[in-house]
Amino acid sequence: MKTVFHHITSVLLAIMVLLSTVSWTVDKHFCMGRVMDISLFVDAEECGMEVAMATMGDKVMENHCCDDESFTFTGQDDLKLSWYDLEIEHQDFLVAFTYSYLNLFVPVDKLPVANEKYPPPLLVKDITVLDQVFLI
Repeated sequence: MKTVFHHITSVLLAIMVLLSTVSWTVDKHFCMGRVMDISLFVDAEECGMEVAMATMGDKVMENHCCDDESFTFTGQDDLKLSWYDLEIEHQDFLVAFTYSYLNLFVPVDKLPVANEKYPPPLLVKDITVLDQVFLI
């Protein structure tokens, strides 16, 4: 079970690094205010309306109804982070978290007993006889 969890975690981390380093370009084509095509990495296909308007002449081209919108999410270029780039509070937290996390997996030979060093109370009187509580 531990190896399966380890493999799943490593695959998810590899995918996360891949997605954070790749630049994403999203291109949209609008016709009369409606989205006609959305594409990743390449230009969106046109609806064919601009070709029809080009044949009509120059006076129609002033009021064209199609619009293209494109935006890019830039990926991370530099993945080498230095220990000194972090603030001192973050360094302290990472050290404490790593120490406590790694100590979760240390095998314990003997389970600790909470009341090992405390002696039991001295019985001065027999309480069951005093309260007259007997098991029948």
